[in-house]
Amino acid sequence: MRPFETKTLGDRPDAIAPDGTQVRLLLALAGGSFAHFELPAGAVSHAVAHRSVEEIWYFLAGRGRIWRRAGDEESVVDIAPGLCLTIPLGTHFQFRAEPQAPLAFLAVTMPPWPGADEAFPVAGPWRATVP
Repeated sequence: MRPFETKTLGDRPDAIAPDGTQVRLLLALAGGSFAHFELPAGAVSHAVAHRSVEEIWYFLAGRGRIWRRAGDEESVVDIAPGLCLTIPLGTHFQFRAEPQAPLAFLAVTMPPWPGADEAFPVAGPWRATVP
């Protein structure tokens, strides 16, 4: 049996995601991992897709837009606090923050994030502004 875990959100990022967001790791179990992400105000992420994971995102702060494409289906959705969305396996996605505030969101990754080679670049609608 796995022991109980408890953790508070760290003050500083633990990593930078392949899309350019700052990542604060939370907890993980065999079926998924949980983290906090932040994209700076006015920034545009890199457009990426995942090889083996899918995600559910819940936005906490900021406003912006997200583009998602899977096969022939494509959409751009406005982002605001309280919005929850999915990134199904193989979905191409990119997002941007409005200049007034950073975008902050929680995400569950299923299965847990496997490592640096998980995400790969794709063509997106906007020019990325993050390193």
